[in-house]
Order: sequence, then C-alpha cells, then structure tokens
Amino acid sequence: MKVLTATEMARIDRLTTEQAGIPSLELMENAGRAVAQFLVEQFGPLEPRKIVVLCGKGNNGGDGMVAARHLFQQQIIPQVLLLTDPASLKGDAAVNYRRLAELVPIRVVQDLASWSEATVTLGHSTLLVDALLGTGLNKPLEGFLLEVVRSLPRVFPRAHIVAVDVPSGLSADTGEIIGEHVCAAGCVTFTAPKRAHVFPPACEQMGKWIVQPIGTPPELLDSDGSLFLNLTERRDVVWLAERRRRDTHKGTYGHALIVGGSVGKSGAAAMCARAALRSGVGLATVATSKSALPMVASYSMEVMTEPLPETEAGTVSLHALEHGWLDRVAEGKDVLAVGPGLGLQPETADFIRQAVNRYSVPIVLDADGLNAFAGCIETLVTADRVRVLTPHPGEFARLTGLKVSEILRRRVEVAREFTQRHGVYLVLKGYRTVIAAPDGQVWVNPTGNPGMATGGSGDVLTGILASLLAQYPKRPVTSVMVAGVYLHGLAGDEAAREKGEVSLMAGDIIECLPAAFRELEGSHL
Repeated sequence: MKVLTATEMARIDRLTTEQAGIPSLELMENAGRAVAQFLVEQFGPLEPRKIVVLCGKGNNGGDGMVAARHLFQQQIIPQVLLLTDPASLKGDAAVNYRRLAELVPIRVVQDLASWSEATVTLGHSTLLVDALLGTGLNKPLEGFLLEVVRSLPRVFPRAHIVAVDVPSGLSADTGEIIGEHVCAAGCVTFTAPKRAHVFPPACEQMGKWIVQPIGTPPELLDSDGSLFLNLTERRDVVWLAERRRRDTHKGTYGHALIVGGSVGKSGAAAMCARAALRSGVGLATVATSKSALPMVASYSMEVMTEPLPETEAGTVSLHALEHGWLDRVAEGKDVLAVGPGLGLQPETADFIRQAVNRYSVPIVLDADGLNAFAGCIETLVTADRVRVLTPHPGEFARLTGLKVSEILRRRVEVAREFTQRHGVYLVLKGYRTVIAAPDGQVWVNPTGNPGMATGGSGDVLTGILASLLAQYPKRPVTSVMVAGVYLHGLAGDEAAREKGEVSLMAGDIIECLPAAFRELEGSHL
C-alpha cells in the first residue's frame, strides 16, 4: 500500500480527474459518504443531535459537510459548526456548503466569543467530527484555531473524536507532532495513508484509522514511479504460507552459514541459526571461534558448527582466511549472515571486512559485522552482489556519521539516500522498521511491539532474513526482506500475547515463529 505526502495526494486527485474523468466534486462526495459510513459502523446506533461536525474552509471542511448531509439523509441530524466565513469557501467546498445549508442549519463561528456561545449546549455530545484542516497543515496551529483545538477536551468531555484525513494540528507529511493537536479515537483517510498515519509519534494520535477508496484507479498509484514509500500489508507476505511440494528435501531449502559468536557472545550466533531453521531453511551452520564452539553447539542439536582460528580474546582471527579455511566452510552455502556476537577486536573487524568482500553470495550484515565497516562503508563491495545491512539507529549513525536524532527524524530519507548511494539493501530497525532498496523503493513494517526491544531480537531477525534469502533465491530481494521483517514482528506479537511485553525474550520470538506461519496460512486460504 502506497503512503503519500499531502502534495502527492493532491497530484493523484488531480490526475484522477484528468485521466480517469472523475470530477473532484464526485471525489469529495465519495469521501464524505465514507466518513458517514465509518461513523455509523463504528459508533452506531448514533443519537441524533449528539453529533457535532466542525468544518474548516478547505476541502477537508467540504468532506465534513458531505458527511453531515449523508447523516441527515439517514435521519441522523448533526450539529454543524463552520469555523470560517461562508464567503471564503471556494470550489467544491462552497458547493457542498450550499447543498447542506438547504437541509441543516449551519452555525458560523469565527472568533472565541462566538465559539464559546455556540458550544454552551454541546457538552452532551457523544461524537465529534474533526473536519477543520486535514492534510493542509505544515506549521503549528495558532490564533483562533489553536484555541478551539485546545478547548475540545473541556468543551466535549464525553465525545469520541473522528478525524477526516488527519487530526487537526498534525502534519500529514511527517511522524512528528508540530504543536497542539486533536487526539482522535478514529480517523478516515482516502485513497492511501499519509505519513502521519504510519510514523510515530503522530500515528499514536489517530486511534483506529482506515483507508477508504473514493474513485482513484489503483493502477494510477501503482504506475507512478515517483511514489516510493509503501506500507507492508498481509497480502504482500502471504506467499510465505504457500505449501511446499511433496518431492523436496533439505537441500531444496538452502544452506545458511552464520559467521558469528565469540567467547561470552556465543548465544547471538546460536539464536541466529535457530531462527534460520525455524524460518524454514534446510540447513544451518555456525562458523565460530574455536573456544566458543562448544557453547554454540549446546544450544541446538539441529545446528551444525565449524571452528575457526581465534585471537587471544576468543574472537575469530584473521588467520581464518588463510589456507582456504573459511573458503572450505563457505563452499556450497547459499547465504552468509555475518556479525552476531563476533566482537569488536581490531583483528576480528579486519577479518569481517575481508571475508564479506571475498564472497559473491548474498550476505546479511548485522551487529559487529556492521560495526566493522563504521567509518569505512565505502570499502564494502556491492557491485552485482546482494548485501543486506540491518542496523539499529546507533549502528547506522556509526556507518553514516549522522547523529541518531537526525536519523530518527528523517528515517525514510536517510535510509533511501544510503541504499541508493551504496547499492545495498537496508533494514533500519526500530518502531516501524524501514526497509530500503537500491532502486529507491522504501517499505514500512507495521508488525512488532515494545517487548521486542530486548537483547537478541536483532540476531533473530538476521537469522530469519538469511533463511528466506536461502530458500527463495529467485524472488526479488526486496520482497524477501519485507516478508522477513513482517514475519519477525508477527512472531514478536504472538510472543507478546503469550508472555506479555515485559517478560518477552528473543528466544520467545523464535518459538513463536510457527504460530506466525500458521497465522499467515490462515490469511492465505
């Protein structure tokens, strides 16, 4: 599902009229009808005279007036307040003002005095429709509208608030909160979600939001190459639930090699390998430092192990590249996962850089595999190779030299710029993980919960991604990455339901992968 900015949405609406021949007045009619339908379905049966519709002067206000008219036609008479001079209304909004005024009294409110007077008798209202601003705001509220928004909890203490498009006071184009705003219990947006619906903290002010079609042909969105931001939906990943053919064997599903682990950090590599197996890979081998191998092997009988020469600190040594040692281990493997638990020893970092550039098979880089390229990411060889980087914001800051605060504020932009510049696939982890591809397409993942903010969760994700890359070498890499991140979050959500967010551990995510696959199977039927 595409995620749009306000400017992109305005352009799509214009193209819908120009290319599909659907008048803008019809689009507004469809939008308002969708709002009225949402109100009835989510909050019905509705009590007449206890619904208040607040309308501004733009198209958002026009949507609200259409919604009020459709409510009236269902014998649900709303009270409509227009917070602007009717003479300032233009185009479709002006048309719908005239249509509504023939049916329902519209109270014009243009200052605080008239606002206070109008709302004296409205404290009993149970439903409030916010059709003041929609997607048109790009700076903090001020003046009269600021005071109106500020007063809503006091004036309407019992009312559920439903926003048309975006709650007033929020910018549609970012996940930031730019000032005082409406906190909605529900939100109806049109054609596609806006960035504020997807990214925190703004998305947390939406309540339950839905996207309603209003006439834009889906192909108009799909064919527009300039629309690069996508929200993952269940339908994008249900291919993971396709049944396996009967005539297969373990070799059919690939062999993943995890290069990771060291003395004191053996669990990271072991969890990565176990997650890979739980995600369906046919074989998983961990290549680790000689001293760490017994611990890695003890975690799971299904995981194979290979010892590598080590430093005095018990980390993998550069000598692992001598005499074809690692070459022998890597031979025949379909994918490498490099980094979990490898450690930060300078010699080990040198080993990582040389090993990653040595092989042409797909490689997932995580944890210390990423840290090895901090300050020298330009040395990563990516031409004609699949390289998947999975940093959290701190690791990404070390790779790019950017501040964590800037990364968090501009996650989509910095991820997209990085992948296009370096030719890699990027999984920028966090709440609403961002997946970016070298072709400029970016995906946002909706699954997952705060309980997954625990040690080892990233190692589990690395194992899942390596597993899927090994199993599906012919699928587009972006599709595999999107599915892997979604599956990881879905398993985390299953684990949170079972264990609770506070008690959730990374191993719980692995053990809930079967339940996540079963949930996808149910969607696939």
